[in-house]
Order: sequence, then structure tokens, then C-alpha cells
Amino acid sequence: MPTRSLTRASLRRLFVATSVLLVGAALAFAAKAQTAPWPAKPVHIVVTFPPGGAPDTLARVLADKWGQSLGQTFTVDNKPGAGGNIGADFVAKSAPDGATLIVGTVGTHAINAALYDKMPYNAARDFTPISFLASTPNLLVVNNSVPAATVKELIDLAKKTPLSFGSSGSGTSIHLSGELFNTMAGVKMQHIPYKGRAQAVPDLLGGRITMIFDNMPSALPLVKGGEVRAIGVTSANRSPAAPNIPTIAESGLPGFEATSWFALYAPAGLPRDVLARINAETLRVMALPDVKEKLSALGLDIATGTPDALAAFMQVETAKWAKVVKESGAKPD
Repeated sequence: MPTRSLTRASLRRLFVATSVLLVGAALAFAAKAQTAPWPAKPVHIVVTFPPGGAPDTLARVLADKWGQSLGQTFTVDNKPGAGGNIGADFVAKSAPDGATLIVGTVGTHAINAALYDKMPYNAARDFTPISFLASTPNLLVVNNSVPAATVKELIDLAKKTPLSFGSSGSGTSIHLSGELFNTMAGVKMQHIPYKGRAQAVPDLLGGRITMIFDNMPSALPLVKGGEVRAIGVTSANRSPAAPNIPTIAESGLPGFEATSWFALYAPAGLPRDVLARINAETLRVMALPDVKEKLSALGLDIATGTPDALAAFMQVETAKWAKVVKESGAKPD
């Protein structure tokens, strides 16, 4: 059986354990953060997908709160394409002065290295990890005309009828969730990649694709509005944001699990005092009660930490998803 993503609880436990070991370094970071010269000029936060998804939401929360308190301009720049590689490469080649940041994803900083034969950047070498931000399950939703209400019924239908699943791009957790589903269910649904979930959703609503494994914050409003039908969440446990929606594992595909995550990075070579400052400001914003309430309602589980904890986590995720890519035979479309 293919290796599966960590549960949301496992993500949190890993970061807590790593951060405890690095508490001394965290204290030293906090001391340096008091006097670091950041932000010295306008800051651009790059999102590697169009507006509307979870990484865009996180970037705009940071930009809004930092803009209110730090006396500087913060802009969110959406640079989609190639499963996030275009935007990530732009940041990797930017000056390491704290003026260009990126909300990286499990795709840009763990999956793509195994999925693409040629990568324009090296996620471990070309970025400075700042902090983990949040994780979320994906939500499997189908067009309302699809004659399946459960995972088991969907699998039975896929074995008799050609079905397709859209994604926000090759290499995303949305794409790999579908490939994992194909492998574990023994079906061959066709992957249809888009340049972002905003382009995929109209085709889903119009019936041109059958389903999508969308991030919870993006998909839940569509479900609540009756525009699509929810089949299941990809996490091991039900989401507090949608407790009535069963997991894919419990409703027809035992053992299925996949989680999206998002983290903040800068180009490699960021000065340590600036890194400490940005890390401290990130943890401050993500701990604000209104931020926690807003993101939790969208199905995002906040789990910030130290730069070293994020670096260690990336190593684990990169190795794990490389195995999933190999066993599923996933390819960029």
C-alpha cells in the first residue's frame, strides 16, 4: 500500500516534538527578533496559485495583519503555473533581504522534486525555512449529477464509467490525492490539471470534470451552497469544520489519508536576525484570536514552529511523497 500523508494530529506532534528540542534556539531567535531591520521596504508575499485557495488566504491574512502593525506595505503576488514551480522559482532567485517571501505548499516544497524530471529550483537548498503555517485535509466533491453518494458507490461507478478529476495543477496535494485514490481503489480516473482551482471549479460545476479533491477552505463553501456534493474528507479523522462529512477511509476506502500543508519561506541566504524577526512576527499573527477563529472555521489547522523544525519536516515529507509518486506512477500532465 502506498505511503500516505501524516494526519493533522501527527503534523502537530512532529512540530511540537521538534520545537521542544530546539527551545534554546527559539529563545535566541526571539532575542534577535527585537532589533532586526525588517521590514525595511515593501514586502511581496508570493502565492504559487491564483486567488481563492488556502495558500492565498494565508498570505492575505499575514499581509493584512503585518500591514496594520509594522508600518510597511505588504502585497500578495499570485504567480501560478507548473504546479507552483513558476512562483517558487521566482522567489528562489530573488534577493534574500526579507522583501520577497512565499507561502510554499506540500507541492512546491515536497512533491514536485519527485514528480518533475527537471526542476528549476531545489527546495532544500534555495529557500530559507521560516515557519510552518497550517495544514488542512482535502475534500472530495463531485458534480451534483454524478450518481454516487458514497466512496464505495463512486469506486463502483469508476470501474464501469470513465471519470475524471480536476486539480489546481500537477504535483499539488489535490493531484496526488486523486492519484492515491486511483491506486488504492484500483481505478483509472483521468487527471485534468488546471492553472488553479479557480479554473477547475467552473468545469466541475458544468460537468466537464467529474470531481476534485479540493482544499477544505475552498470546497466547503461550495458544499454548503449546494453547488457540489461532498463525498468525503481525505484526513484520517473527520474535520471539525465539517463533522457531518465522513472520511474517505470510513466510507469505502480503508486506510486512505492525505493532507495539504502550507509554510512560509524566503530565498536562501536570509540573514539570521531578519529570519528571527519574520519568524516572531509570523507566530504573533497566527496566534491572534481572530486569525485562529477565521482559519479554523475554514478547516485550516494552525501549527507554527521554528525554522529548524520546518526544515526537518520538509525532509520527512519529501521522502514520503517521493514514494507515493513512484508507487502511483503519477506524472505531470
